Amino acid sequence: MSDPVLPACVINCVVYDRNGKRADITLDAISDALAVDDGSFVWVGLYEPEDAILDKLQEEFGLHDLAVEDAQHAHQRPKIEAYGNSLFVAVHTAQSVDDRIRFGETHAFLGPRYLVTVRHGASLSYAPVRARVEREPELLALGPAYGLYAVLDFIVDNYLPIVSEFRDSLNALEQDIFAETFRRDTIVKLYELKRELTQLRLAVAPMQDILAQLTRMHGSLVPDEVRLYFRDVLDHAMRVNETTDTLREMLTAAMSVNLSLVTVNQGEVVKKLAGWAALLAAPTLIASWYGMNFDAMPELHGRWSYPILIALVVVVVLGLYRYLKKVRWL
Repeated sequence: MSDPVLPACVINCVVYDRNGKRADITLDAISDALAVDDGSFVWVGLYEPEDAILDKLQEEFGLHDLAVEDAQHAHQRPKIEAYGNSLFVAVHTAQSVDDRIRFGETHAFLGPRYLVTVRHGASLSYAPVRARVEREPELLALGPAYGLYAVLDFIVDNYLPIVSEFRDSLNALEQDIFAETFRRDTIVKLYELKRELTQLRLAVAPMQDILAQLTRMHGSLVPDEVRLYFRDVLDHAMRVNETTDTLREMLTAAMSVNLSLVTVNQGEVVKKLAGWAALLAAPTLIASWYGMNFDAMPELHGRWSYPILIALVVVVVLGLYRYLKKVRWL
C-alpha cells in the first residue's frame, strides 16, 4: 500500500504497535488508531504547521488549548508543563548555518499513547531519530516517552559540535588578541562569540530542569525503564552547560585582556611621543633664547659662540636621549 498523502507541514504520521513495528496513517485515522487499546502509540512530526493542522491534531488527541496556542507561536521559553494526563515540552534547538549559530524551537506533546513534535526555525529534521529508534523496536515498544527521549537526546547531542566550534574559534582568536597591532575585528568577533554563547546557554540551562523533571516526575507518562535514558541526556546537558559557562568566562577574560593590551600599547605610544617631544624641546628652548633682542647674552659676540652653542645643544640632546632610553621612554 502506498504512503498516505499528508500536508507539506506534516513530516510523518505513523503508528507503532506494541512490538515497535511502524505503519503510516493519515491524520483522520489517528482517532481510529487511538480507539483500539492494543499498546500502540501514534507519533506525528510537524515543521512550522498551519493553524488548521494544529486544530486538527487538537481534535484528534484532545490537546489543551493553551498548549496548542504555545505551539502555534515560536519564541517560547524552554519549559515543561502538565495538562491533565499529558505534557507539553518546549526546548530550544541550535544549528550552525553559514558559520553562524541559528536557533530554533521544538515543541512536544506527550500523552499515554501519542507523541507530537513541532519544529520551528533552525532545527534539523528528526528523520534520523525515527530511523534509529525503528532499528530498536524493543525499545520503541516502551512507548512515546522513549520517542521523546530520542528527540531530546538528538537536540542535546547537536549542542556538542557547536560548543566545540566555539572553543576552536576562541583558540584561533588568541593569536589576534596578543598581536602587536590592534585589530577592531578581533573585539567584534569576541563580542559576537559571547553573544551567541550566551544565547546557547539560555537554551541549554533550562533543558536541565526539563530533563530533571522527566527523570523524577510524571510517572504515568514516563516509565521507569525510560527514566534511565533521560538521566543520560541530563548528564550530557549538564556537561554542555558547564562547558558553556567556562567558555563564557574565557571570552570575558579574553575581551578584558584585549582591551588592556590596547590601553598598554596606547600608553607606550604616548610615552614615545612625549620622549621625542622632550628631545625637540631642548634645542628649541636654547635657540629661542638666542633669538631674542638682547645684547647681554653669553658668547653672543664671541668668535666661537656658534660652535659652542651647537655643542651645547648636542650634549643636552644626547644626555636626554640616554636618560629616556634608560627609563624606556624611547
